[in-house]
Amino acid sequence: MSVFLEIIIRTITAFIILWLFLHILGKQTIFQKAYHLFIATITMGTIAGNLAFNYKLGFLYFILSFVIMGTVIFTLNILSVKSRRFREKIAGRPTTLIKEGKIMEETLQKIGFTIDMLKQALREKDVFNIEEVDWAILEVNGSISVLKKAEYQSITRKDLNLNSSSHRIPVELIMEGKLLSDNLSNSPYNEAWLQAELQKRNTQVPDISYAVVGTQGNLYIDFYQDKQQQST
Repeated sequence: MSVFLEIIIRTITAFIILWLFLHILGKQTIFQKAYHLFIATITMGTIAGNLAFNYKLGFLYFILSFVIMGTVIFTLNILSVKSRRFREKIAGRPTTLIKEGKIMEETLQKIGFTIDMLKQALREKDVFNIEEVDWAILEVNGSISVLKKAEYQSITRKDLNLNSSSHRIPVELIMEGKLLSDNLSNSPYNEAWLQAELQKRNTQVPDISYAVVGTQGNLYIDFYQDKQQQST
């Protein structure tokens, strides 16, 4: 087999394997640039590049590398889905950059984020005046989530029927049937209040997939059964 023909076959094979890799692991590999997925995409790309052009190394060695790396990432994904604590360890946690209108300088310095980088990220969210920002959170995938102060938020049809224009940062209380104690201790809500709300709805924590207090102070509950959702 000529070198040119072998490179063609290797290149096509590398493309097919990468496509299968992304298809099996799902769209989160593209969207959710968590630490392990970011490393996986770089490593897989390197292996694919070598498979395509480094014809001096054995073909089966590259296939073995693909299988091993794919197995490792697939296993980590399964574990991260089943365990929130494990997911935070391998994927990281969101970082608050602006809290209640105040820039968290120590946090910025800790993660190597400068004020200029923060302003650029805000401009990408169409926020040119940092004074308008109430909360800014650096997500695990590297994107910035921004909550403007109440006076700078766009008015919607629903807002016109509100008696109060106050807005708060959403507080997650339950995730995957488990109580988020840290969020309760750092918010105006406590476990006694939450238990009282759950008793009103004749439910309990293990039955709930996700519960959050929204920006308007409404408690939203999503049960494991998708048809059962409550918001009050």
